[in-house]
Amino acid sequence: MRYRCRYCHCIYASIEGRHHMHIVEQIITSFIASAAFGIIFNVPRESLLKSGFVGMIGWLIYYLLTFYGVDEIPSTVASAFFIAIISQIYAKIYRTPIIIFTVAGIIPLVPGGTAYDAMRNFVENNYNEAISLAAKAFMISGSIAIGIVFSEVINQIIRQSKLNAKAKYRP
Repeated sequence: MRYRCRYCHCIYASIEGRHHMHIVEQIITSFIASAAFGIIFNVPRESLLKSGFVGMIGWLIYYLLTFYGVDEIPSTVASAFFIAIISQIYAKIYRTPIIIFTVAGIIPLVPGGTAYDAMRNFVENNYNEAISLAAKAFMISGSIAIGIVFSEVINQIIRQSKLNAKAKYRP
């Protein structure tokens, strides 16, 4: 059975075939993009590869969810959620601020191309298309924020329940 890729519109026979290489290209590119933005954001040298890994995993989650038919918005929320969780784990393990991993990790999810297309359409007086693209960029950006905040809320609930459990059994 033949399928058409949602991103580059290549035709592939199965996930094991030609499209398998497309996934590899996607994760390598997302790793490089996250690590490169880590350099721009002055991430410490020892955290660059970890930041790239966080971005790569986040993009892989997004890519697989959209590949299997999940809409972009829920896929972005899920990816940002897992980026924030991995960032929290790395921040604890390596004793660095969580923002180092989170900012570099969300870079592949940021809808920069969509925002650019929206502005280009505004300039070209294609207002309907511009508003549609701007709304999409806004929703994706909001989805990133929701995923990160949701992860932090769950982290705070877990941390507070552990503190309450310790206080309850303290003599």
